[in-house]
Amino acid sequence: MGRGGGVFLSASRRSTSWRGAAPHGTLTRMTERLSTSNPAGATGAATGDRLPPARFAYDRHTWKEIAHLLANLPAALLGFVYVVTMLGVGAGLTVTVIGFPLLAAGLLGARQLGKLERARARALLGVRVDEPSPLPLRGKGGFFPQLWMALKDPVGWRTVLYDFIRLPWGILTFVITLTSLFVLWPVLPFIARGLANADRAMVRGLLSPSDELERRIAELESDRGVVVDTAAADLRRIERDLHDGAQARLVNLAMGLGLAKEKLLEDPDAAAAMVDEAHGEVKLALQELRDLARGIHPAVLTDRGLDAALSSVASRCTVPVKVTVDLTERPAAAIEGIAYFTVSELLQNVSKHSAARSASVEVWRSSDRLLIQVEDNGRGGARLDGGTGMKGLADRLTAVDGLFVVDSPEGGPTTVTAELPWRDREDANSASRAAGPR
Repeated sequence: MGRGGGVFLSASRRSTSWRGAAPHGTLTRMTERLSTSNPAGATGAATGDRLPPARFAYDRHTWKEIAHLLANLPAALLGFVYVVTMLGVGAGLTVTVIGFPLLAAGLLGARQLGKLERARARALLGVRVDEPSPLPLRGKGGFFPQLWMALKDPVGWRTVLYDFIRLPWGILTFVITLTSLFVLWPVLPFIARGLANADRAMVRGLLSPSDELERRIAELESDRGVVVDTAAADLRRIERDLHDGAQARLVNLAMGLGLAKEKLLEDPDAAAAMVDEAHGEVKLALQELRDLARGIHPAVLTDRGLDAALSSVASRCTVPVKVTVDLTERPAAAIEGIAYFTVSELLQNVSKHSAARSASVEVWRSSDRLLIQVEDNGRGGARLDGGTGMKGLADRLTAVDGLFVVDSPEGGPTTVTAELPWRDREDANSASRAAGPR
């Protein structure tokens, strides 16, 4: 499933094609093809959009180009007046508190003018240009982050540049086309084709998305918010576990030892019983602290890697689990930790919800991706919105440029495939040493 969710991909059985996948893996390519497909077509003229060569006889393509060139003047006037007014008022009022919001609103309006120009070029020039990704303003946590994102919007500024330089061009194309329509009409198709090609180049150069850059920027901006929210939630969970668990037991232990001290001379037997009870509380508190430490980052993962750590997790599952880790080297600690907690939560779901008789975990590397597959023969029906933590896992993986795919038909089996970017542990350590102390 991609970002939009809902795509079930049968990624099970770990075919040999996955092992020899190209960079980003077969799963990445299939998911991106499903999630980023655009019915409008790719940027630029597709095969079906190629125009016939210009000729002396007028055809519908020539008339469309003539209509576009004649419409350049009113469209350029509208865009130029809007841009000059927006820049003049917005920049002039930046000394006040309303200048920057007006400028941001003007850039959002410029996006709409760019949308109209792309539609006009699509209808009259046959230019297929993808619509840029919308600004991810929702969930930005306040007015000022949203304002700053709108002010630095590259799509809005390129549209402003497009509308600003179009006025002299619009006048030129209008005069040449109108004059040629009466004076040079035999060769007008060739003139119109040359002028229209310049228009096509402007639209592609200034009004098209910057390849995948803008989409990736929007995704990474959104993912950064997910990472921050996840880190905050983890801190709250650790604080709650400490407060409700080990801290409460240590408080009871201190009170029990205090009472035992008071009764030590008066009633030695009662004091001994209290000390014995306090000893039990100490054992429980230590166990809870160990569990909490394991939940933060288990020592076995740091010392022995994924194979031993996942085997330890599998031993605590309520069903038999076969673990296969096929890695010749260890990934970076951050990637290794995410892989560990992903498998750990998936096996918890197997124990609680699947009613399975057996399960398996496979981990391997394919080019620059770390692939994880967890399968069980339970009753199936797992969904991202099923309340079993799947949505949180998907968000956590997408925040680090990973993928999360669930294939769980009713009646089973359930196959969950996760994909993470591979980073070498040596590279990560070198970058950490190069950063030095702060």
